[in-house]
Amino acid sequence: MDEFALARALHVAGVVLWIGGVALVTTVFLPILRANENPQEAFALFHRTEQAFIWQARFTTLITGFSGFYMLYILDAWDRYQSIEYWWVHLMTLIWLIFSLVMFVLEPFVLPKLIGSKVQSNPAKALKMVHRVHWLLSALSLLTIMGAVYGAHV
Repeated sequence: MDEFALARALHVAGVVLWIGGVALVTTVFLPILRANENPQEAFALFHRTEQAFIWQARFTTLITGFSGFYMLYILDAWDRYQSIEYWWVHLMTLIWLIFSLVMFVLEPFVLPKLIGSKVQSNPAKALKMVHRVHWLLSALSLLTIMGAVYGAHV
């Protein structure tokens, strides 16, 4: 069995499920919620959906991270972090770190306290803020995916 091919397949599947889910939330789900006449109800639905999706996102983020670092290990390619030519490796790692920090630290421990008061006082504004953050992360993720595919085939 080709361990590298398996690691790459797991990596790509993880990215598709993880970033694809984020893209769906960003481009479809949040706009529908923001159009809801009852922002409090919309934010509550967002929270319930997020709680259902977070486990898939956490699992696929872990698969993506482990498989990515395993590929670097197999290739002994750690020196790519020292070269700007491999900017996409830096960006992949940065996106993975951001999402991991959000999903494993901020979402369960910090964001409920931070956003909780905003949701109570102005749920429409809170949804708008969440949507903007999702757009930023989606755009960076898309740039990362495009850069990684391009960089891996040049």
